[in-house]
Amino acid sequence: MRHRKAGWKLSRPTDQRLALYRNLVKELLDHERIVTTEAKARAVKPIVEKVITLGKGATLHTRRQALSLLADEEVVDKVFTQLAKRYAERPGGYTRMVKLGPRLGDGAPQALLELVE
Repeated sequence: MRHRKAGWKLSRPTDQRLALYRNLVKELLDHERIVTTEAKARAVKPIVEKVITLGKGATLHTRRQALSLLADEEVVDKVFTQLAKRYAERPGGYTRMVKLGPRLGDGAPQALLELVE
């Protein structure tokens, strides 16, 4: 039974899954939109929301928390300067997921995950 077990496994070991999350979050924050599978988009969306909320805090502690998750100073700097200003008045809901058609290679359902304006 999966009672009270939050999150997705995505058929990967823990270390690979966390690396996948880290890379997807970093790329989404860097490029502001990515195309991936629906399952990966659903798994990454709450992590991106939390990182942007950390950026709105703008303290040394929150910057270090974001840096421990992303491990890329340029992306963390973008979150704390550009994205924090953009979403200063917004209480949440920084991302949008738009379902696309199936992928040609294997038929996996695709989704566009992007930051809202």
